[in-house]
Amino acid sequence: MAHPTLAVLESDLVAYKRTWRGSALSSFILPALFMLGFGVGVGQFVDAGGRLGQVSYVDYIVPGMLASTAMQVAFGEATWPVMGRFIWIRTYHAMVAAPLRIIDIVTGDLLFVLLRVVVSTGVFLAVTAAFGAVHSVWSLATLPVAVLLGMATAAPVFAFAAVVETDSYFPLLMRFVVIPMSLFAGVFFPVESMPFGLQVLAYVSPLWHGVELCRAATLGTGQLTPLLGHAAYLALWGLVGFYLALRSFRRRLVV
Repeated sequence: MAHPTLAVLESDLVAYKRTWRGSALSSFILPALFMLGFGVGVGQFVDAGGRLGQVSYVDYIVPGMLASTAMQVAFGEATWPVMGRFIWIRTYHAMVAAPLRIIDIVTGDLLFVLLRVVVSTGVFLAVTAAFGAVHSVWSLATLPVAVLLGMATAAPVFAFAAVVETDSYFPLLMRFVVIPMSLFAGVFFPVESMPFGLQVLAYVSPLWHGVELCRAATLGTGQLTPLLGHAAYLALWGLVGFYLALRSFRRRLVV
């Protein structure tokens, strides 16, 4: 008999078998469009005005986009699907009656989210490598970084999705949290070029730390101590989020 956590993961994978085609095509098309737009288009204009350090613009933003992809996939899988299992299809109520422990449910669903993050990030990395934007085998280190960032994103959102009664909050989170982080957390330009107040917000965000780790991996730069600090910060977000998710699920499901 499978471990209860793996049983939850298996349930998610079985459900995903019916919908994977909808995300598979976009997983290849979006990175290709990104490379054409920024590599062939915008990147040439930026490089003509002076490179960011010693790297081309497309080489600079590829690791940022890898991290941003991980965050957005984790956010998407942790919002509507989680709330839907509480309110619309009540899957979680059936799991508790199975019976499964709360920790098995949360851990199994998080494993599925992290698997989606790894696959999406891996596809993005492969497409950018095909365009010649990946120059080191160390770029494979972006995959475990994506797992850390995915956990730091998904776990707190799990906790939030478990307590809301309407999905109208999720577009607000996308507009006022996810999109601003994607724009101002070092994905497209150095954080140091922004005003001090925005720099502080960028440093607090998990995405900036993920971007720094991914950029160090793809460019082969960075010092060990700061990189360990970035990883520890993401791990802290993930652990605190996991605790909050367990508490939120328990309050919702345990009478």
